[in-house]
Formats: sequence, C-alpha cells, structure tokens
Amino acid sequence: MAALLGTSTAVLLFQGIEQEKNPKFIREVALTIIAATIPFQGIYFLIYTFLLENNGKLSEEMLNRLNMASALCQVVAYLSIIGIIALWYSMSPMVGIAFTLSAFVAMILVRVSMKQPEDDNQPTG
Repeated sequence: MAALLGTSTAVLLFQGIEQEKNPKFIREVALTIIAATIPFQGIYFLIYTFLLENNGKLSEEMLNRLNMASALCQVVAYLSIIGIIALWYSMSPMVGIAFTLSAFVAMILVRVSMKQPEDDNQPTG
C-alpha cells in the first residue's frame, strides 16, 4: 500500500504539471480517480498504525469494525490503479495492456500469498 500511495502522489505531481501544459480529457479523468483514492490510502495507514499500537487492547467488535474499514479502504485505494492504467493507455496501448496485465497478476499474487490457511483441525461430522 505504501508503494501505491507513493506512486499515486508522484503521478499526480508530474502528470498534473503535464496537464497544465498540455490538457487532455483522459488525463483529467485519470488524475481525478487517483486523487479521489489518496485519502483512503492514508486512512488505511492510520487504521493499520492504530491496530498495531493497540494490539490486544481492543474489543472484538471494535477490531472487526476496524478490519472492515481497513478492507474497504484497501479496495478503494486499489481503484487508483484504474487511473494509472488510463494514463498508460493514453500514452501507448501496448504499455497500457502490459501494465494492466501485470497489475492484475501482481494483485492476485498478493491476495493469494496473504490468504490465511483454513483450519485443518476441525472435526468432520
């Protein structure tokens, strides 16, 4: 998530400068999508830090609510990739396709590697 926040910020900075010099509608839409997701990336880090600082001190209900909010922030944050894809497609369809495919493969790999294993010790009945 830190890499996504850094990338989003850098893209907004540099593409925003380019947008002032050479306005394009697709770039404007892409930058709007990216800008709209940055607060969710920041909130994700705030929740994550809060959970680390209060490990073992929170009620189960509070922990569940924070985990749900964190998951929602992650989903919205990943939408910034749509803006980045739109920017790359506007520069070159080949670059756009390559980035799109690699982004989806990377997200799948991260999700698969972070998945918690099922509890195999449950009795079968």
